[in-house]
Parts: sequence; structure tokens; C-alpha cells
Amino acid sequence: MSSLLELHEVTVRYELPGRWLRRRELTAVDDQSFAIEAGELLGLVGESGCGKSTLARAILQLVPLARGEIRWQGRRIDNLGRRDFRGLRRELQLVFQDPNACLDPRMTIGESVAEPLRALMPDLTAPDRAVRAAAALVEVGLEPEFADRYPHQFSGGQLQRVVIARALIVSPRLIVCDEPVSALDVSVQGQIVNLLARIRRERGLASLFISHNLAVVARLCERVMVMYRGRIVEIAPRAALMPAPLHPYTRMLLDAVPGITASTVRRPRREQAAAVDSSSGDAATAGCAFAPRCPYAMARCRAERPILQAAGALRLVACHRAAEWPGGLPSEAHPMSHSLE
Repeated sequence: MSSLLELHEVTVRYELPGRWLRRRELTAVDDQSFAIEAGELLGLVGESGCGKSTLARAILQLVPLARGEIRWQGRRIDNLGRRDFRGLRRELQLVFQDPNACLDPRMTIGESVAEPLRALMPDLTAPDRAVRAAAALVEVGLEPEFADRYPHQFSGGQLQRVVIARALIVSPRLIVCDEPVSALDVSVQGQIVNLLARIRRERGLASLFISHNLAVVARLCERVMVMYRGRIVEIAPRAALMPAPLHPYTRMLLDAVPGITASTVRRPRREQAAAVDSSSGDAATAGCAFAPRCPYAMARCRAERPILQAAGALRLVACHRAAEWPGGLPSEAHPMSHSLE
């Protein structure tokens, strides 16, 4: 039986500004494959600029693929035209990072929440849309009378609940959450994470939760993917990944999150800053993309690209040296200053 969503060797490139004789391209996602099962909450974590949002937009056909395939319940969907793909919009929904950027300030909250119904279920009457919008607001913890208010009358956390209600109103089977809590206060982040967890339990829908915050992903998702410069470097169940990461980049992400490991306290401030350096850049490079920053890199890492390979039950890792630490990469001070200078 096929998975709910499958990506096979997906590559996304952007054309960079320049003269036509000097056309250049940036590879944002480089030859990546993974699957999401029905009802699964999969986390995708990585630093800003690593290609997470591009991958989300590719799934929803908001950016074209340079190569590869995307399948929904076994059916290929990346080659569908806009009209043919429209029938899938009810099943695939997106929650954006900034709710202020995706809500029309001239529309009431009720009108914004009901907008997908007007576009995807045109047979519904206006009263029916209003009833469903009110019910969607209640589901995300807002009062139904809020439907008559405008976006400027709400806090950031309330607006994010509105955006989630709008995504849920057409009863999708998968929602892609692109950094839905990064712009919120820590206390509000917890509320939104709890909301998403509750909705997932009650509805049984699948979700791809994208974040640069590994602590948030670890709290919400059962399985975690780690991405660096357009490449997935590790995939593992949360219970296996958090105590025993097998990729040096995953180890550095964990060590940079206060409260997850004690090593964060012991490591010098300069070393912590180096560990969370930007990962943006072209993914189409020879060898391991992380090699220039990796304290464990050897000559093979710079010359030969590692591929995702099985590393125990239900986990994959793209590292030439992963077999050297089967119990997980130790959480001890890394010689970062030597590897970066």
C-alpha cells in the first residue's frame, strides 16, 4: 500500500538575476525523497534558508520541480495542470508563518475563514458558509462572534488560530504548517502547538510541521527530518533522534537548544554561535554540504556525497561516519573553532 504523500528525488531550482548569457541557478532542494503516512505528524527542522519552505511549496505546487515526482495516494500530482490540481486543494492545505501577510485587512475574520469554501465548495450558500466558519473558529478556541471582527483587532496568537481554522474548514487530509509559531511569544507557541496536537488527535489528519526550532518539533512530532542546505541529513523517530542523533549537524542543533542537553551550558558562547551558523546556499555541491562546518569531516566527506542509508530501525542518516557512533554522537564540546578557521 502506498503512503499518503510520497516525494521521489525532488529537486527545486531558482533562477538568479543576471544577463541571459550568464544564466545562473540556485538549487534550493536537491534530489530528496521521503513519505508521509496517513495520520502522521512529521517534523521538518533546519536553519533558515535550508530549503524547508521551498519543499513545502513544491508539495502544494506553488513552485515547479526541476526534476522528481510527487505522489498523492499513489497518483502522481506534480505534473497536473492548475485546473486538475484544483480538485486536490481541499485535501492539501497550508498554514503560513505570518498570519498578517495572508489575511486581507478589509475582510472580516468570518469572511477570511469561509473563503476556501467559496473557492472550493461553490454550491454552499452564504448562510451555510457562515455556520461552518463559526464552527471552525470554535474548534480552534475562538468565540463565534469573533467572525464579525477584523484582523487588526486580534493578537498574533489569535490570528494564527484563525489561519489554522481557515485551513481546516474544508476538511483536508494533510496540512503543511510552515513555521506556524516562529513569530509568536514562547507562551503562545505552546498554546498553538497544543492546539495542533489536539486537532491531529481528534481529526486523525496528517501534517508536515516545519520549524527551525528543534525543541518545538520534538514536542509535537513522532518522526523528525533534519535538513541542511537542501538535503535531508537524518530521519528518525523522535524517541530515537533526541537522545542519540547520528549526524553531526543534528547533534549541533540539539546542543544549541536550551534545556535539551546539558552540553549547551558547558560550551563556550562563541562555539554555540558557530553551531547555528546560516545553512543557506546552493545545495548542488560536491561531497557533503555540511563538511566545511563539521568537526568530524575527512577527505571522503569533501569529495563524495553521502546518501541517506538505513541506520537501525526506522531511521536514515546521510553521513559517511555514522557507523562509528552506533549509540549516537556524544554531546561533548566539538572542536568547532578548528573546523571553521
